[in-house]
Amino acid sequence: MRLSLTIIPSVYLLAGSTVDAFSSSSSSSPAARTAPPLSPAASGLFMTASAAAAASVADGGLPSPSSSESSSSSSSSDTNDDVPDVDVDVEIPTNLPSDVGMDYVPLATMLATGQLAEADQFTRDALVVLAGSKAKGRDFVYFTEVKRIPSTDLGTIERLWNKFSNGKFGYSVQKKKYRQSRGDFETFCTKVGWNTKDGEVERKKRWFGASEFVYDVRKAPEGHLPLTSALRGTSLIKQLLNHPVWDDDEWKKEP
Repeated sequence: MRLSLTIIPSVYLLAGSTVDAFSSSSSSSPAARTAPPLSPAASGLFMTASAAAAASVADGGLPSPSSSESSSSSSSSDTNDDVPDVDVDVEIPTNLPSDVGMDYVPLATMLATGQLAEADQFTRDALVVLAGSKAKGRDFVYFTEVKRIPSTDLGTIERLWNKFSNGKFGYSVQKKKYRQSRGDFETFCTKVGWNTKDGEVERKKRWFGASEFVYDVRKAPEGHLPLTSALRGTSLIKQLLNHPVWDDDEWKKEP
């Protein structure tokens, strides 16, 4: 079943811009805030994708699409191959702990509805907020600030990426691939599909213009997402993969 495009953008209220994370200007960071009161549709531990999207519209103060608009958009979406095939009745977890009051329901909804590019950007934006005020001020994270990112929040982010990719995506998956690469970053990039070849020349995939990265659970290699900027070197991703949260399996436990 296809999800109408009229409700997809509404869940991306906290994600900021979609600037290339490998560029010198990283994306705007989402404002850390306490999650708004949930609508009746979201009052339980789980909500459906369609209810989550509707709740996000209401919580953002945006007008809900009229029935005629929804009907029209639904019809047009049936012929739009760019819309991901998703089950609108998939359960969206809403009990998503954060030590800083971050609302992760939008991230859960993006992942559940196949909006992987938006979820990827949301994740990077969230790390900027989680790393502290200095990171927020400059809009990117120094590797020395990774230790300040709460394990609670990284665990929540990781559970969502794991859950909605059937264990294919997430930092813990990347950590496993990095170990298999014996700490060689280029080998790691090849394993997770961040490298490509132009003839005999191997290079990093481009993000400028049309992205060469794969935002499809079925087609992407294990560990392909989420992406981490390597513009300022490899220290940031290495610190993320060495965060204390991965020292044991506590992060895997559902709240």
